[in-house]
Amino acid sequence: MELFWYIIIGIILTVFFVLDGYDFGTGIIHLFFAKTEKDREVIAKSAGLFWDSNEVWLVAAGGMLFMAFPTYYASIFSGFYLPLIILLWLIVFRAIGLEFRGQFNYQMWKDIWDKSFGVSSLLIALFFGIALANVVRGANLGGVEKGVSVYEGHYFFLPLWDSSFSPLSENPGVFDWFTIVIGLIAVVTLAIHGANWIILKTNSSINSNLKVLVFKLNIALLLLTIFSLVIWQLVNPNSLDNFIAKPYLILFPLIYISGLVGLFFGKKFKKDIYPFVCSSLLIIGGIASSLASMFPVILPSTNTINEPLTIYNTAAPEYGLSVALNWGIVGFILLFVYMIIQKRLTSGKIDNMDYGH
Repeated sequence: MELFWYIIIGIILTVFFVLDGYDFGTGIIHLFFAKTEKDREVIAKSAGLFWDSNEVWLVAAGGMLFMAFPTYYASIFSGFYLPLIILLWLIVFRAIGLEFRGQFNYQMWKDIWDKSFGVSSLLIALFFGIALANVVRGANLGGVEKGVSVYEGHYFFLPLWDSSFSPLSENPGVFDWFTIVIGLIAVVTLAIHGANWIILKTNSSINSNLKVLVFKLNIALLLLTIFSLVIWQLVNPNSLDNFIAKPYLILFPLIYISGLVGLFFGKKFKKDIYPFVCSSLLIIGGIASSLASMFPVILPSTNTINEPLTIYNTAAPEYGLSVALNWGIVGFILLFVYMIIQKRLTSGKIDNMDYGH
C-alpha cells in the first residue's frame, strides 16, 4: 500500500508541474519578452485562465502526502519552513498579479502587477528546482552536531545557506552550488514549457521569435543537464545504483532525453502541440528519474547517525492507508471531472476569451 500511494502522489505532483509549470514559464516569458500591451495581455491571459485549476493538483498532492506519509509531511514542512514561507508569498503575488492587472486601465498599475506576475513566476520556478535538489541531496536529519542528534531522527531544520555554501557539508543550507544549478535547470525547462504553451494557445506577435528562443534555451538545457549529472555524482556517488540494479528504470531518463531531442526539431513540427508534448516529457522524465534514483528513500540523511526517510518508515498505518483509498477514488473523480470541463471550455486559441476585466 505504501508503494501505491507513493506512485499516486508522484503522478499528481508530476501532473502539477506539467500543468502549472506552463503558467510559471508563461510568467518568465511575459517578464522578459512581452513588449507590447497586446502581447502582455494575451500572454497573461494564457496563464490567468488556467492557474487556479492547475494549482488544485498541488493541494491534492499536499493532502495525500499528509494522509499517506504523515511523518515525512511533518518533517519537510518543519525542516523547509523558511523556503516554504517564501514560496507561499511568491504564489500569492503571482496570483494577484494576474487577477489585479486588468482591474484599472492605468499603465503604471498594469506595470506593477505585470512585474509581480513575472518576477514571482521566475522565482517560483527557481525555488521548485532548488526544492527538488534539496530532496535529492538530503538533509541533516536529527540536526546532528558533534555526533549528537539535537532533534528526533526524522526532524531537521535547514538555514537558507551555510558558510561553506557546499552540498557536501554535514549541515547544508537550502542554497548551495548544487541546488542553484538544479534551480537554473528548472527555470530554463519551465521557460521552454511556457513558450511552447504561448505558441499553442495564442496568436501572439512574438510566437515566431519564441520558437527560436526555445531552440536556444534547449541548447543551454542540454549543457546544464550534462553538468548536473557530473556534479550529482560528486554529491551522491551512488545515484545510479537503482538504474543498474533495475534496468527498466532507464525508461525515465529516456523520456527526458526524448523530450530534449524532440525540442531541437520544434521549428519543423507542423502542429504546435508537438513541442508542448516534448517539453512535457522533459518535466515528466526529469521528476521520474530523480525519484527513481532515490527509491525507496524520499529524503536522504547527510549524517551517518540517523537513517534516511523512506516510504516505509514514514507511512501511515496500513488501516489508514486502506480507508483513504475509498475517499481517494471520490477525490480523483471530482478532480478529473473538474479538469476535463475546464480544459474543454478553454480549448483552442484563447486570444478572444475574456479575462481580467
